[in-house]
Amino acid sequence: MTVFKRVAVLMGGRSAEREVSLSSGRGVMQALADEGFEPLSIDPGDNPGDQLYRAKPDAVFNALHGRFGEDGTIQGLLELMRLPYTHSGVLASALAMHKERTKDVYRAAGLPVVKSIVADRRKVAEQHLMAPPYVVKPVNEGSSV
Repeated sequence: MTVFKRVAVLMGGRSAEREVSLSSGRGVMQALADEGFEPLSIDPGDNPGDQLYRAKPDAVFNALHGRFGEDGTIQGLLELMRLPYTHSGVLASALAMHKERTKDVYRAAGLPVVKSIVADRRKVAEQHLMAPPYVVKPVNEGSSV
């Protein structure tokens, strides 16, 4: 049985959801410490691989939100470094982060999906593309606008 003592908590990052990630990460750090783990806070900068290599964690808790954290990028790095990590793998993360690709997977599985359109900012600003009510979501970010 593998024992994970030192757990790197990836938090913050460069996405539009940085502040939410920092809040999530602080909660994870506290919970890990309360359970007897040794949490290591890592706010990925320009070279997260180097940061992780120097920290030498036994495992990684991914508290990053949005691009880089939920889109398969950090998952790919962690797999290349052979570091066990929380959450979904590369492919599932990449598919789930792109809302239209996720809906394609759901449709292929026979699941119902809500009506949607993909439009760039210019089209949204210049035209009424569908009648309200609606939710506006960036195609590859985690939050609604």
